Amino acid sequence: MSNQKPSIPKGTRDFGPEEMARRNYIFDTIRGVFKKHGYVPIETPAMENLDTLLGKYGEEGDKLLFKILNSGDFLNGIDPEGMTSGALSMKLCEKGLRYDLTVPFARYVVQHQQEVEFPFRRYQIQPVWRADRPQKGRYREFYQCDADVIGSNSLLNEADLLGIIDTVFSKLNVRAKIKLNNRKILAGIADYIGQPEKITDITVAIDKIEKIGFDAVNQELEQKGVSVQGIYKLEPLFAITGYNQEKLDKLGRILQHSATGLKGIDEIKNLLAYLKPLDLKSTVELDISLARGLNYYTGTIIEVKAMDAEIGSICGGGRYDDLTGIFGLKDISGVGISFGADRIYDVMKHLKLFPGETDRSSQIMFANFGENEALYCLTLLAKLHAAGVSAELYPDNAKLKKQLSYADARHIQFIVLAGENEIREGLLAVKNMVTGEQVKVTPEELVELVKSE
Repeated sequence: MSNQKPSIPKGTRDFGPEEMARRNYIFDTIRGVFKKHGYVPIETPAMENLDTLLGKYGEEGDKLLFKILNSGDFLNGIDPEGMTSGALSMKLCEKGLRYDLTVPFARYVVQHQQEVEFPFRRYQIQPVWRADRPQKGRYREFYQCDADVIGSNSLLNEADLLGIIDTVFSKLNVRAKIKLNNRKILAGIADYIGQPEKITDITVAIDKIEKIGFDAVNQELEQKGVSVQGIYKLEPLFAITGYNQEKLDKLGRILQHSATGLKGIDEIKNLLAYLKPLDLKSTVELDISLARGLNYYTGTIIEVKAMDAEIGSICGGGRYDDLTGIFGLKDISGVGISFGADRIYDVMKHLKLFPGETDRSSQIMFANFGENEALYCLTLLAKLHAAGVSAELYPDNAKLKKQLSYADARHIQFIVLAGENEIREGLLAVKNMVTGEQVKVTPEELVELVKSE
């Protein structure tokens, strides 16, 4: 048997210690902001029943679901003759990997409705899977960091979530542009061109304007049965420019005969008014072409782009009025956002935004000069750990050059040299690997020296 070359599936990645330290920096930052805004954590299984997932993401989203083949003697009694591929698929696969965290959250709320207090504010940081074509910034396995409020219609929830977005990216030093739209505005546009029944086709197509351009979108709309006259009326709408208020005023005049469209405009106006006292650092822009192609959005739509990096959205979300209704709990409105941790990582790496200490496993390393010296260092090591300082002892009595090289590779800032002379004097030689400076301190002074740095 020949040796198998190790590999991983396309669209997935291994993460080494340095990458994990940086990813955890992102997760910890996001988690900290979620907690400060009063959100509580939950987790759901990696796989859901397939009927939980199907039909929630639109036709294109359903195609991207990873289905899990039933285990055991699942082929027994199945006659594939005359069965459609969809019916056969459902016979062979009853479960699928979750596509996002929102639909599992809706299922969780319905299943545990007697245990949660409404409005329910939850956050969830877990991986999701999509059978997408892998490319830069697009992976088949990636983490989402979600926050949702369910059981409240108030636009104050949207304002709070936008405050979370702004705080997270401010803390990560990523300059962000927050784009807003409203599904009701898109419905009003479908009314305006006289084809309200084509709202889903229109939103799926116009969501691709940035990626493929107007001409390709128009082609797709025509293929979906949108009239040439309707397509002609659409183009000027997406060419509207100006400040947010100017755009809303122009849009209001165009959609003046659509009650739904005008309601969407009012919701955006109210949301922008709520944002004023928050004094967000991020740019907030109304984008009429923003659709986010997900069928379950009913109100506000949110998408965030990094201003200094060419990559897709790094955060997104929106209002969904009856997602839980699919599972039997009617008229429960929710709104949520999802941070794309993997894309945020790529942006921060490209822009060199990670603080130096995120790459550091330990602040201090004790050099190993032999058995007696190691025993002496173990006592000091225990005291440092008790004081909350990350520290380690090099396990082998190797050449000092090798030990220093190891510390340098792991970005350890302080090396403690405790040989026979230092132990006899009751002092420790401490070398700062960043500045090259070396000082002598007592064991008691060591903690203060590190904490002061």
